[in-house]
Amino acid sequence: MVKKRVRLQHVASGRLCILFAAIALFALSASACTGDSSSEASTSSETTQGTTAQATTKGVISGEITAEDFDVSLFDDSSTTIDNEWFPLKPGTRWVWRGSTQEEEGRVPHSIIFTITDLTKEINGVRTVVGWDRDFSDGALVETELIFLAQDKDGNIWHLGQYSETFEEGEFVGGSAWLAGFEGAKAGIWVKAEPQLGKPAYSMGFAPPPYFWDDFAKTFKMGQKTCVPAGCYEDVLVTDEFEPGKPGAHQLKYYARGVGNVRTGWRGEDADKEVLVLVRVAQLSSAALAKTRTEALKLETRASTYGRTPPAEARDPENP
Repeated sequence: MVKKRVRLQHVASGRLCILFAAIALFALSASACTGDSSSEASTSSETTQGTTAQATTKGVISGEITAEDFDVSLFDDSSTTIDNEWFPLKPGTRWVWRGSTQEEEGRVPHSIIFTITDLTKEINGVRTVVGWDRDFSDGALVETELIFLAQDKDGNIWHLGQYSETFEEGEFVGGSAWLAGFEGAKAGIWVKAEPQLGKPAYSMGFAPPPYFWDDFAKTFKMGQKTCVPAGCYEDVLVTDEFEPGKPGAHQLKYYARGVGNVRTGWRGEDADKEVLVLVRVAQLSSAALAKTRTEALKLETRASTYGRTPPAEARDPENP
């Protein structure tokens, strides 16, 4: 899925890093109606520089769910049925985004392929959906990742961790994982069921060094229109994602009802200046879904930190 890319220096050190040679393996751009980028000034709604995920979510208006409200009781047996209208995650759905990022040598083609597998995994007492993400820069794979998402009883999508492997010039660089409930990592809200303007920013998850995950989001605009190669959409939701430790840098995500993320832009001082548009969303065939499952399980097997969590499992076709 469209996301912040993990910097290579972050995956080469620390207890969460996967050193394959030293440890045993554990089983387990097109034209558009709206601009691709923005230089809008930063707003005062951004959290204070240096504020951590744990601190910022305290004191939020009563009744507005925050990451600190995370509890197993928020979920039931339907946690892997993610039908949030802003990003429905049905097994076998694949999104393809294309665009570019700003690198030292200039604008570089960038694409992301995100697939919802038919695997589930229990993390911190909650059964999650397993998504498989592949990130390409100038046609070369730079990152592949498993991401774990679940929906609560009110329809909010929660983010409970990731396992990521990075590559440089075709060579494996390293892998790292963070899972809610381990090593100080905490779950966060990925997409709200009922986004509202003017509400406080919310944590999308927190993981301490060496993973350095500390993303926040807030509702930025609603009722927008945008056109991308996959189609034209109205009543689009725009969220503003940022890290408290990087003031002024913002990534904008555009969500269309019933489709999901259709565009990514930026504003302020975002170093990557990532621009992506949805070029295709499709439902995989049974054979293609089985191949996706196999590839995701290869990543699962290589993730050594999973020794403390139950392995991913295929869904029961009779009880999806």
